[in-house]
Amino acid sequence: MILPGSQTAVLILLVAGMLAWGIWANLFKVAGGKWRFELFCFDFAIGVLLAATVLALTAGSLGFDGFSFSDDLRLAGKRQDLWGFTAGVVFNLGNMLLLGGISVAGMAVAFPAGMGCALIVAAFWNFALNPGGNAALLFGGAAVVAAAIVFDILAFKTWSVAKAKAAQAEAAPGRTRRRKPTLKGAFLSIAGGLLIGSFWPLIQMGRAGENGLGPYSIGVIFALGILFSTFVFNLFFMNLPVQGKPIEMGEFFRAGLSRHALGAAGGIVWYIGMIASLIGGRMEGALRVEASVSYALEQGAIVIAALCGVFLWREYAGADISVKIRLGVMFFLLVAGIGIITAGVASAR
Repeated sequence: MILPGSQTAVLILLVAGMLAWGIWANLFKVAGGKWRFELFCFDFAIGVLLAATVLALTAGSLGFDGFSFSDDLRLAGKRQDLWGFTAGVVFNLGNMLLLGGISVAGMAVAFPAGMGCALIVAAFWNFALNPGGNAALLFGGAAVVAAAIVFDILAFKTWSVAKAKAAQAEAAPGRTRRRKPTLKGAFLSIAGGLLIGSFWPLIQMGRAGENGLGPYSIGVIFALGILFSTFVFNLFFMNLPVQGKPIEMGEFFRAGLSRHALGAAGGIVWYIGMIASLIGGRMEGALRVEASVSYALEQGAIVIAALCGVFLWREYAGADISVKIRLGVMFFLLVAGIGIITAGVASAR
């Protein structure tokens, strides 16, 4: 299989992965508000499996180490296969809830709330699996990220209330009833974050041991878990939607090719981030990038996605100064929390 040949190549791979994880959700936004996240998830899963398969049959089967993707898959233990598949299922449910949060509240709310929660959960998992780490830094950083989530929700709530009042003022006389602002999007994202923060230990168990899976093989099994579980979970999301009316499978087939392409592209871009993390985390010796650098790059995707929501999609357009202050504090605390947790993770490696 093909792996990076220098520390610089590993670093470039990790940066590419950070950018991929930070921008993939923009393709859901490009698809438009009428394209429901439930339908987007079908194409997303197909895109993930397509990318995983193509990379496994090319980069995972070439090179000069004499060990291909098929060899890796054949020699892996059944338990490792199950861990990889389960990781895909757990991640997928969390990601579908995150997309539900984006559809309701936007990227600027969903990513800091959801992925910030995932970061906190992952920090606790890291401490449980690596008890030699710095508990003060890990838990302190988790507390700072939790504060960032609070400011994220406060900013959204303040903006939502102001927007509802403005809409009421512009409404025709006699129509005094206004829709009450809801934090459903934030809560959906947080629920998704609890799951997303828990799938990586399953990946580690799938790669552990002499018969553990390599990066390309576990990526394919992980992708199969995503595709299979999408059909299962969407039975509930499509019939008991988080927003709007129930939808039928026929709407998926009636959609234009461009929307399907955007969903598949979202899955492909996301998987680039995944395989970058799987490969970059495997490098040892002289090729290994400092743990603090690799971890910070992985988590930097949260900030990139939130910035896209604020500045690219202008999800807080027209917000007053109080909302902007809360957003500024949120970004500061988020970056600070990532930095503190990164220091705690680095001390455990």
